[in-house]
Amino acid sequence: MNPRKLTKAGLAAAAALALSLTAAGCGDGGNGGAGADPEKITVGIKFDQPGIGLKTPDGTYTGFDVDVATYVARELGHDPGDIEWKEAKSADRETMLQRGDVDFIAASYSINDERAEKVDFAGPYLLAHQDVLIRADDTSITKPSDLNNKKLCSVTGSTSAQNVKTRLAPQAQLQEYGGYSECLTGLENGVVDALTTDDSILAGYAAQDEFKGKFKLAGFKLSNENYGIGVQKGSELKARINTALEKMVADGSWDAAVKKNFGPADYKNEPAPKIGVIVK
Repeated sequence: MNPRKLTKAGLAAAAALALSLTAAGCGDGGNGGAGADPEKITVGIKFDQPGIGLKTPDGTYTGFDVDVATYVARELGHDPGDIEWKEAKSADRETMLQRGDVDFIAASYSINDERAEKVDFAGPYLLAHQDVLIRADDTSITKPSDLNNKKLCSVTGSTSAQNVKTRLAPQAQLQEYGGYSECLTGLENGVVDALTTDDSILAGYAAQDEFKGKFKLAGFKLSNENYGIGVQKGSELKARINTALEKMVADGSWDAAVKKNFGPADYKNEPAPKIGVIVK
């Protein structure tokens, strides 16, 4: 046989082997988002919710979800510097997980049956409630029905204000703004009387330096919102994240994160929920 042909055949076989090995190395192990660098972990958070998940002007990230995600990542073997943060808008969360854009999502992500058909959830790690935020000196709103004939603000497309109007205060005057910051400005200036969404989100906004002492939570607990950490369906990360969350509660880090991020708003948080227990 021609030695030159042997050489060509050998080179072709070597090239094929190299390509197959390269392809195998590009997988993410089914955990999603890990990419080619095993040291990195990609986490989805909110970028626009003070106290929950906020990207600051200097490029750092703050909030309760950020602290939880950082703790979990460390328990998974990643230093804070290994984390790549990605914005997880509400409408994009399931798709991001299904595509493998992120390893997990901690973004005020309420567990419900519809979402659980598409992704898995670790947790819950926080039990929030729909509530209303009012001015600190307002004594006219002490129960949900007091919202009748009041100007109630929420963001465009949110179901929170509509829930109040449908179930509790049919004469409430809904005011829909483009963002919660606009609602807060309206509340501060007396243009609206109350703002409604999850109490954790309201507490995060009210805890900002420019708003400290100006607002208070009414404490109505209009719904139960079980925040979970989303992962790909069938991911082995779910069990590992649950273990990390249990440790975070046990060593006091969970309480410290609540106080740090919500304390200035005098947020009456629920105790840390039990893993796997969903409050309806």
